[in-house]
Amino acid sequence: MNIKIKDLPINERPRERLINNGAENLSNEELLAILLKTGTKEASAKALATEILSTLNNISDMQNKNYKQLLKMKGIGPSKATVLLAAIELGKRINSRCNNIHNLKIDNPKVIFDYYSPLLRGKKQEHFYAIYLDNQKRVIEDKLLFIGTINRSLIHPQNIFKEAYMLDASAIVCLHNHPSGNVIPSVEDERITKQLVEIGNLFGIKIIDHIIIGNDKYYSFFEDGDIK
Repeated sequence: MNIKIKDLPINERPRERLINNGAENLSNEELLAILLKTGTKEASAKALATEILSTLNNISDMQNKNYKQLLKMKGIGPSKATVLLAAIELGKRINSRCNNIHNLKIDNPKVIFDYYSPLLRGKKQEHFYAIYLDNQKRVIEDKLLFIGTINRSLIHPQNIFKEAYMLDASAIVCLHNHPSGNVIPSVEDERITKQLVEIGNLFGIKIIDHIIIGNDKYYSFFEDGDIK
């Protein structure tokens, strides 16, 4: 039986429960229903929220949904999809210890970990970033250069260093995630890092670190002494 939210007693409606009891006391279903605002002809917002959650293994899986994937969910149109994506992105930014990496001075790997860890949490594929620094080690720009299993045939040094020249960068920090959560470098990670360091030394734009992010932890080639 599909009970409409307006048919519920006032003190049992999600919005009123949030006001009276605090957001932290609402279920995932109730929070999602508030974001959805309305349901469909066949289902209330709360029923629609229940149906959406039933398609997920865990609520954290929501952060991996993109616009097209959300539109495929029954009852989700462009308006609801954009609201959900905005809420997901706000959550990521709120949880980030750094609000903006641009112009941030990179004096240790943890600064980078604090910024990127919330962005990469829950990702099912490897994401490879190049972070471009000026001569004071401040971030000029970061570029997401590749998504997928990392190997030398797909990570093209010319793309990494072309961006560096265009940005007039003095140094680069490479970064990627391990969806498994294990941050120990693979043999391929070590090969790629060695190759990029050698090319950087040749071009005069040093690779000063390569950081791997896993489940709330990281590995730094610089800290481990593999990049000097």
